[in-house]
Amino acid sequence: MSSVSTNVSPSWPDYRTVWRWHFFAGLFCVPFVLALSVTGCAYLFKAEYEAWADQPYDRLILTGPQLHPSELVTRAVAALPGSTFRSFELPPTDHSAVRILLSNTEGTIRTYLHPTSGEVLHQVPEEERLMRVIHRLHGELALGDWGSHLVELAACWTVVMIVTGLCLWFPRNLRTAAGVLYPRLGATGRVFWRDLHSVTGFWISGAALLLIASGLPWASFWGDYLKLARKVSGTTSAERGWSNTKGKGMASDTGQQPAIDWAELDRVVATANRLKLAAPVLVSAGGAKWSVKSMTANRPYRTDVTVDGQTGDVIKQVSFGDKHPIDQAVAVGIAVHEGRLFGWPNQLLGLLSAMGLMLISVTGLLMWWRRRPHGTLGAPEVYVSPRRALWLRSFVGLMGVAMPLFGFSLVLVASFDKACQQLAPRWARWLGLGVTQSRTIPQE
Repeated sequence: MSSVSTNVSPSWPDYRTVWRWHFFAGLFCVPFVLALSVTGCAYLFKAEYEAWADQPYDRLILTGPQLHPSELVTRAVAALPGSTFRSFELPPTDHSAVRILLSNTEGTIRTYLHPTSGEVLHQVPEEERLMRVIHRLHGELALGDWGSHLVELAACWTVVMIVTGLCLWFPRNLRTAAGVLYPRLGATGRVFWRDLHSVTGFWISGAALLLIASGLPWASFWGDYLKLARKVSGTTSAERGWSNTKGKGMASDTGQQPAIDWAELDRVVATANRLKLAAPVLVSAGGAKWSVKSMTANRPYRTDVTVDGQTGDVIKQVSFGDKHPIDQAVAVGIAVHEGRLFGWPNQLLGLLSAMGLMLISVTGLLMWWRRRPHGTLGAPEVYVSPRRALWLRSFVGLMGVAMPLFGFSLVLVASFDKACQQLAPRWARWLGLGVTQSRTIPQE
């Protein structure tokens, strides 16, 4: 392992310090990054997969007049004893089955019915559909709020990993673009893996940070933090169009459903069909006022409509332009995150970003495993330097304020370091906490 002198500008942070932050952030984040990248790649193609899986119910041969929505709902409820009506989904095509969402003690059940015969073609619990399973794995590791907290914590430390990685990548004396803007694929050994790791990290860093930022509003802790901040600042909006509450709209319904005038459903569905909203469109009961919602993944095209069930008249319509700028920004971010804002190029961008994150994770693990000294973790040692870069401290401090869960974890890590140094010197040496005064530092 070579060494270099630290004769750099005092404004630049000590290389060893940045490397140490990068090392531990990466070591913690890599398992999560790999898991979230794999599930994220799959979820990018949610619409395509579900269109393929629903082919048997979207290529029906229809003869004769179609049944009224109220008749179809009655048949769906009768086919699932003990269930109650939740939503009626408008058929996506003229040859599609009608989807009706019902609730019972086990959750939400999606029921497919033939629009002319009323035959129940298929029933499936909403939470057992493949993309719902992947969604839970991606957002909360299928562990509920605790999983959401872990994912959020990993996202915060991934930001640290990316920023410190960029600092390590930044060329001090640029003489060639090789190893900086493109990897030296003809190289061997450490140079090859380092180039693959650092150059890939540079090119995907912006997209990766965007994916992290756009995913935070879904996180349980940070989402609640944002709601509190908006309440304090007076920017709270009732029409958010997104939620950080897990399973919202999928909970079981064990109580008695208020009586519904099913003739109103027929009028509301007729109105919903005339509105030509972006699919999928859900019609839900709400007393005298019914809800018609476009649930398209391209969220700027979503529209929420309130319809009078007795007359079929539109009472209120809320589109993207009617929402608060914060809600608009979150909606755009979520659409980018899901690869739905600008078609297949958005999907490709998300796919390349996720694959790039997997590549830098694997190459980072490989480099660490190959170079780690025997008997230690292989972390860069703490270096006592009079130079303390203000920007690094400011960056960490701002992250602690903007992402409180990261701030809490930072306090725990600092406390653990202190405890190890004072109470467990062998652990401290294994973790690289043995302080050195040397100004000669190892290069990656």
